[in-house]
Amino acid sequence: MEYLTLCFALSCWMKLAGSVSSTDAPQTPAPIPKGKLLVLTVATAETDGFHRFMQSAKYFNYTVKVLGLGEDWKGGDVGRSIGGGQKVRLLKEALEAVADQEELVVLSVDSYDLIFAGGPEEILRKFQQANHKVIFAAEGLVWPDKRLADKYPSVRSGKRYLNSGGIIGYAPYVNRIVSQWNLHDNDDDQLFYTKIYLDPLQRQTLNMTLDHKCQIFQNLNGAVDEVILKFGTDRVRVRNTAYDSLPVVVHGNGNTKMYLNHLANYVPNAWNYEHGCSHCDDDVLDLTRLKEFPNVTVGVFIEQPSPFLPEFFQRLLTLDYPKHKLSLFVHNNEVYHEKHIQRFWEQNRNVFKGFKVVGPEENLNQGEARNMGMDLCRKDAACDYYFSIDSNVMLTNRQTLKLLIEQNRKIIGPLVTRHGKLWSNFWGALSLDGYYARSEDYVDIVQRKRVGVWNIPYMAHIYLVNGKALRNELKERNYFVLEKLDPDMALCKNARELTSHREKDSPSPESFHMLKPPKGVFMYITNRHDFGRLISTANYNISHYNNDLWQIFENPVDWKEKYIHQNYTRIFTENHLEQPCPDVFWFPVFSETACDELVEEMEHYGSWSGGKHEDKRISGGYETVPTDDIHMKQIGFDKEWLHFIREFISPVTLKVFAGYYTKGYAIMNFVVKYTPDRQAYLRPHHDSSTFTINIALNNKDSDFQGGGCRFHRYNCSIESPRKGWSFMHPGRLTHLHEGLPTTNGTRYIAVSFIDP
Repeated sequence: MEYLTLCFALSCWMKLAGSVSSTDAPQTPAPIPKGKLLVLTVATAETDGFHRFMQSAKYFNYTVKVLGLGEDWKGGDVGRSIGGGQKVRLLKEALEAVADQEELVVLSVDSYDLIFAGGPEEILRKFQQANHKVIFAAEGLVWPDKRLADKYPSVRSGKRYLNSGGIIGYAPYVNRIVSQWNLHDNDDDQLFYTKIYLDPLQRQTLNMTLDHKCQIFQNLNGAVDEVILKFGTDRVRVRNTAYDSLPVVVHGNGNTKMYLNHLANYVPNAWNYEHGCSHCDDDVLDLTRLKEFPNVTVGVFIEQPSPFLPEFFQRLLTLDYPKHKLSLFVHNNEVYHEKHIQRFWEQNRNVFKGFKVVGPEENLNQGEARNMGMDLCRKDAACDYYFSIDSNVMLTNRQTLKLLIEQNRKIIGPLVTRHGKLWSNFWGALSLDGYYARSEDYVDIVQRKRVGVWNIPYMAHIYLVNGKALRNELKERNYFVLEKLDPDMALCKNARELTSHREKDSPSPESFHMLKPPKGVFMYITNRHDFGRLISTANYNISHYNNDLWQIFENPVDWKEKYIHQNYTRIFTENHLEQPCPDVFWFPVFSETACDELVEEMEHYGSWSGGKHEDKRISGGYETVPTDDIHMKQIGFDKEWLHFIREFISPVTLKVFAGYYTKGYAIMNFVVKYTPDRQAYLRPHHDSSTFTINIALNNKDSDFQGGGCRFHRYNCSIESPRKGWSFMHPGRLTHLHEGLPTTNGTRYIAVSFIDP
């Protein structure tokens, strides 16, 4: 009976349920129209961060109403202490006009340190799904009063504490919150909202909640490890891995502003794998449309002994930019380099618009010198740009200055790297103590696998600063002096974190509270072109006569450019060598400079052997066929010379003596000096080598007459040696040879007996 009764009741219920119209069933509410969203932000000044925020808003077609633009900021130094009440006051005033619009959704967000990662439709959908009247952003850290932590409602999962950088809610409800504001502009906005939220009655009456799982708002403070970039075909999102959410608003609160800068290099559409850099050509300056080129003050800083300094100045001179638009300021802190600067000044003092040199006698430290250089531009209303470059930068791109100006940034530097290393002139991230940390994209940027213009926290050695920025955002002096930081770190910290400050000389008693908002000037590095390289100065020994000769290990690229013959590579690409005698090969290897400096180095050393048979420098102390020479070991150049043989002689050996793989080793490496009055010739002999190289170090006819080499077996003589060219011939058995008499002047050759 009980079973039948139950079945009857169930049957009746089903019939009753079936009789209910489908139109009476719960319906999914209609989406909130995009036109019902009002975005409000406070910005008293148009900073770089503000422009970035507006750019992201424009991408998603947000309509943003900016509050307080042009007002004095009186909200305190919110980056370092409590404050921000001015934002609440401005929001309160703005909402009075729309307080009765029940369907209007208000989104209140910060702007200097915030970007959009999604559009209005998405944010409205997520707000609607949350089913609350007001939603605040949430974070994992409590601020500003940690004593209030225990008063927050417990959450099983997600962020527990309120952040006031993001608020979304229906206009009447948000208005009821901000209308309670009756404090001062420099009181704390987050504390104000927190106290209202922690009131259980208000929380229930106003139907408030926090965005615990970052569906709408992502605060980065305390959450950097949760956030990754999610690359799509058209745009890039930020993904919270802790909650598997795609936040719409990304806020670099607290000390995470530099991490936001990194994210904003990609989000929402700045750079992706499909299209590369989307904004690199935005707002560029077309120099071809200008009536005349901008005036540039160039600050050159030589703060330590620097190899290849004459080449550095030559590259500066050959920049493709009108020299009458360039004014040079050179700070030299090294007595050793005074001769180089003097020579450059004498040759080019009238080439530039201005030329000022401050030497070591002024006893300026780096910070003072760099401040002086920047001030020259800051104080000159006609100075359009300040271009700072250190002596360890080798610019290989003659268009560098033009390319930097065209990017139209306040501070921008070209990427320069050390050859064969990941060392560069920028940092992609900073550690918590403000020093180097590697960003996830650093290697790709350095290796130019990702090409673009990148917002970065630190740069050094070379950068361009807009003159207007120097006279406005960066008008305070002494930017290169800060705590115990080196000058470049001080500049970058001062620029990116320029804090609020009291208006000076203000007659108003209210000026104590009148603080300017942070400027936060962005610094950029561009790797859109190959610009040049950094040379190493760490182990530069200036005890020699020609010190750059010793840089073959530290700076191999610059060494090769300076000392290897310009036609050397043609040996391999165009077979650019000769065979004047059987198995005697003749090819270019040394530049004129290499020849001259090696001769100068030997003459500076001065202890020529005299061509005597007794020779304590060699094993056994006796030389059968002596020459008037100086060994490479005597001037401390043996390691460098052997490296030269391995790098530049061995490849030629393999080409001309196919199948023979040299060890590139030689015991006897020396420079010979032939003169009629000391030693004019060398009698016939075999060399104690597998093969020998013989490099002519000066010019026949202009430096000496006579000379040359005769190979007896083949009755073949070479009487016109070319400066910088080398003979290469077998050493034992087949190639008996002699040095032909030098009849006038002095002849120099460099010789190595290789693979003895």
